Amino acid sequence: MTTDRVEKAIARFDRVTQALDARAGTGGDAARRERQRLNAGLGRTAARVGAAIVAVGVLTIIVGIVMPIGMFGFLAAVALAVGLAALLIALPVRDAVTLPSVTPDLANGPMVDRFDSYLFRSRKALPAPAQAEIDRISGLLPRLKEVLARVETLDPAAQDARRLMSLHLPGLVDRYVNVPAAYRAEVDGEGVTLDQRLLDGLAAGRTKLDEVAAALARGDVAAFETQGRFIQSRYGEANPAGDPPA
Repeated sequence: MTTDRVEKAIARFDRVTQALDARAGTGGDAARRERQRLNAGLGRTAARVGAAIVAVGVLTIIVGIVMPIGMFGFLAAVALAVGLAALLIALPVRDAVTLPSVTPDLANGPMVDRFDSYLFRSRKALPAPAQAEIDRISGLLPRLKEVLARVETLDPAAQDARRLMSLHLPGLVDRYVNVPAAYRAEVDGEGVTLDQRLLDGLAAGRTKLDEVAAALARGDVAAFETQGRFIQSRYGEANPAGDPPA
């Protein structure tokens, strides 16, 4: 019996560690993507800062050719360059978790990236079951981005996904966060708590996003099969020996 208890304890430990590893893997992937986005933003900021400093330097040289600027003019140019650099560095800072900023002309790929970043930054404000659902949504975003990036923003499936990622799911999370913690455990008229509403909404959104990704992928598969059948019928049967055309 002692051996049975030990084996059961080991089995439970294995299940827990596997679940933790799976969750850490998804969360780690999301963190890595967020770091890549932040690093890209830092690179763009550095480029803007460099361009601003060069512009101030060129302007200073031009003014110096026209008229002497003296030591005070040089110091003013340095102060202007430092001020512009500080302003440009401060602009990209994102402390608050806000709805993804989306315009109609934003491509589908960047749309998914902004939603991915929003999920990563808002995750810690949610209860553990909702965090697990957020991780499941984050896990499907790479393949969703891959298929969405190949279709137009006005594609009906893309429009469904864009509304979910820019309005409905972020709106659900934001409204939940706005409710004071003391009221989240209360049961509504249908016998459901806010936590359960949040979990159900996230799960429904994940299911829809997964369906969009699968539908678009099936469209790609069908297009490939059609192209393959065309080539086979056009060139394979008419020229079975592979002889060059006359």
